[in-house]
Amino acid sequence: MATKRDYYEILGVARQAAGDEIKSAYRRLAKQFHPDVNKETGAEERFKEVSEAYAVLADEQKRAAYDRYGHAGVSGNGAPDMSGFGMEDIFESIFGGFGARTNTRRSPRRGADVRYDLTIAFEEAISGVEKEVQVTRHEVCATCKGSGAEPGTTPVRCHTCNGAGEVRQVRQTFLGSMVNVSTCPTCQGKGETIATPCHTCHGRTQVRQTRRLPVNVPPGVDTGTQIRLSGEGEPGLNGGPNGNLYIALTVQPHKYFRRQGEDIVLEVSVNLAQAALGADISVPTVMSGSEKLKVPAGMQPGTIFHLRGKGVPRLQRSGRGDMYVLVTVTTPTNLNGEQKKLLKELAKTLPPDAVPQEKGLIDRVREVLISGGQ
Repeated sequence: MATKRDYYEILGVARQAAGDEIKSAYRRLAKQFHPDVNKETGAEERFKEVSEAYAVLADEQKRAAYDRYGHAGVSGNGAPDMSGFGMEDIFESIFGGFGARTNTRRSPRRGADVRYDLTIAFEEAISGVEKEVQVTRHEVCATCKGSGAEPGTTPVRCHTCNGAGEVRQVRQTFLGSMVNVSTCPTCQGKGETIATPCHTCHGRTQVRQTRRLPVNVPPGVDTGTQIRLSGEGEPGLNGGPNGNLYIALTVQPHKYFRRQGEDIVLEVSVNLAQAALGADISVPTVMSGSEKLKVPAGMQPGTIFHLRGKGVPRLQRSGRGDMYVLVTVTTPTNLNGEQKKLLKELAKTLPPDAVPQEKGLIDRVREVLISGGQ
């Protein structure tokens, strides 16, 4: 029996060649020796030799076995080679085959989903916004209309599988004769080969294109929210539906407002006189402008005011969360002489001892939020 040639030598690539280099060499040689193109004696055998080499080297597991054991690693010598046999193959051998085998490579397949990361401002997340995103994805080639063949030419029936998209081999195993059905290495299960590839997509049937798409961001979104654009992902194969495009949102933090779920927390400061005597102050809200707030006389630092319905709009529900205003007291600095004199006089009338606080500011805020502002 004639000794098989080295698969790397057949394709004319180095043993450390990358997958793309192996694929490129195969395409070049397959086009050169395809029986429908090359009528010279021996071209068909050369074509089969190239296809066999590519079927092994293009598969990571088979390539690893070949690199380690040579042809014996992929020929099934020694221990029974069960690779490539599924339960359908075993039942087909024993019972003669139940029904027709479905070629999944030629069945309609849904396109892959695509993710796009979008960062928006805090105010945009609260009020909603219309954005435009630029997405690069595969599109059906407009030149060949997805056939992969140069206009004016058509794909031809695969010479290896005769259009079936799969090849069958009978092997002897410990179970007896087994029928191994595998994807055709020449046409990759398509049943057709392309003698003259399209000059635009080079036979791939698809091209990479960039599209601009509008995205409607609803009010109330937050970091981690995903917006689905149905059918805007990668195109399907063999007539299958497109995948979806998922817009993953990241919301930038605000300089003053803090978000707690559907609620907003804002910290403001008043001076000593306002805290002691009471005052009417104006505080900003996220969506409804300024809100009047009455600070009572004798207000203590860390007092929390509850403004109902001034928080974040609820996603897919009516209503809004609440707003909590934490009021602190600012200790004055850089006092002038008159101010110092007045404070000294005031200090003479106040208790001299410090009074420990039972709870810190953070504890009070946490309690209010947990209790729902009650």
